[in-house]
Amino acid sequence: MTRKGFLTFPAGFIWGTATAAYQIEGAWDKDGRGMSIWDTFTRQPGRIQDGSNGDVACDHYHRWPADLDLMAELGLKAYRFSIAWPRILPEGTGKVNQAGLDFYSRLVDGLLERGIQPYVTLYHWDLPQALQDQGGWPQRTTAESFGEYSRVVGRRLGDRVQHWITHNEPMVMAYLGHLLGQHAPGVQDLMAALATAGNLLVSHGLAVQALRSVCPANAQVGITLNLSPVHPASETDLDRQAALRHDLATNRLFLDPVLKGSLPDELAELLGPLLPQLSPADLKVISEPIDFLGINYYSRTVVRHAPDSPLHQVAQVQPSGSEYSQMWEIYPDGIRELLTRVWKDYGATYSRGLRLLVTENGICVPDGVDYDGRVRDYRRIRYLRDHLGALWQAMQEGVPLDGYFVWSFPDNFEWAFGYTLRFGLVYVDYATQQRIVKDSGHWYAKVIRDNGLDTRPGGAFLPL
Repeated sequence: MTRKGFLTFPAGFIWGTATAAYQIEGAWDKDGRGMSIWDTFTRQPGRIQDGSNGDVACDHYHRWPADLDLMAELGLKAYRFSIAWPRILPEGTGKVNQAGLDFYSRLVDGLLERGIQPYVTLYHWDLPQALQDQGGWPQRTTAESFGEYSRVVGRRLGDRVQHWITHNEPMVMAYLGHLLGQHAPGVQDLMAALATAGNLLVSHGLAVQALRSVCPANAQVGITLNLSPVHPASETDLDRQAALRHDLATNRLFLDPVLKGSLPDELAELLGPLLPQLSPADLKVISEPIDFLGINYYSRTVVRHAPDSPLHQVAQVQPSGSEYSQMWEIYPDGIRELLTRVWKDYGATYSRGLRLLVTENGICVPDGVDYDGRVRDYRRIRYLRDHLGALWQAMQEGVPLDGYFVWSFPDNFEWAFGYTLRFGLVYVDYATQQRIVKDSGHWYAKVIRDNGLDTRPGGAFLPL
């Protein structure tokens, strides 16, 4: 239903925000937490743009009650956060750190007390360093350890947490962490990257099995993939083929095994002997039935043929004439294109019945505190408004989307960029840990209250 200039979302639509443990928690050496690969990576000179690390970050580990109060003030219906594996199993396996479990138990209780549903991500890139020392994700044993870890967490929190996400963006862990070396553990090895992709997928299936074995029958289990529509830089045959290859390597390599129980036939031709070695038994594990697919979308990908590039002879380009954030092209229609494609190719025929969620969408743009203590981040509001409008259009085209999570709740440690980029609805002064709700946060709170979007001219802005 709509009224002029206003887009109304379905009753019960889930409005949330998202974070990741290493990016906000801090307390890196408190209460028995073990070392993660990001603790190690950030201490290597030259790895992080501003030389920083997540040792303190937003100090959410100590400040979580006040952060949850802010979420409640904004009217959030759901909060997606990740659990730090090394806070639960400091060695990655074996002895459980009860203090770590207790922290997340308190966090879950605090959310429920405030009427906010927890969406728990089990892995957001912070592998215990102890497992990395044994070979890390290129080793199948790491996938088995992830299953063990998932069972431990599910057994403790499953009585209160209904929504579980096994992995966040396995493609990033595989390629940025093991092919390009831009993320922890900083490896540059094509074979390691592809082995990592395969083992992450297997570990997802093992985690689904583990959660099903210890959580109530109504538990909802899924995975979050970062997906992007891939466009050729030109209409030449070489560029069109490059776009198909990139789609295979970044989208279908992860979608097809999870939702179809198979690797794309074209992938064998593309990768040859480098194809991840997944047996029929592995694919059966990977395709354990899930309840929902989380989709992270930030921008489209535009590519050209590049014969000297690693993996699949593709290079990304930045189209001229577009608006850009500090990281990507701003392309709102891409979320509509992506959602309709995923539903058509996978969701509409998924035997279990598949829910779709946008589990991350957001933008980094320069913002700061004005003289009056206000953060006027109008470019972020425009970005969110335009993407929500495109998302709403996808729903009118038949995509049954259940919810939307803004990345992120507070400004935080942005991986290899350190603290140089800000994504938050809430401004964080890292020196004092003061929180200031940005104009985008107040705008989003109104969207939640209205369960809809004002698209009239000027509707993206708050009164001065």
